[in-house]
Amino acid sequence: MDLELEAKQWMKERQLSSITASLYQEKACETAIFPKNRATEYLTLGLTGEAGEIANKVKKFIRDGATKDEYLAKRIEIGYEIGDVLWYCAVLAEELEMNLGHIMEKNLEKLADRHKRGKIRGSGDNR
Repeated sequence: MDLELEAKQWMKERQLSSITASLYQEKACETAIFPKNRATEYLTLGLTGEAGEIANKVKKFIRDGATKDEYLAKRIEIGYEIGDVLWYCAVLAEELEMNLGHIMEKNLEKLADRHKRGKIRGSGDNR
């Protein structure tokens, strides 16, 4: 077995993925159907709608509680909604002519800087 195939098998066994942010963005955009003249608005509304679906599932979980099996099923449902949020983020980034991987890197740099300066808590964009 070659090294790349062995690495993919290792990741699969550990439920890890070999997809990159750039590949995800590319593949997500292949399935994008929406009015291009309203792309930013459409994608932003879709993103907030999907985030709202996550919030609603979590709210109902808090309200109703769940057995261990129900909890696992609800986790999977929330995971699917997270996937929808990621799709909208990737396609919105593409529409804004931005690379999703670069956005992710810059976000981690920002958070690491805040952490280093003891500003990870609190509110506001410029901490």
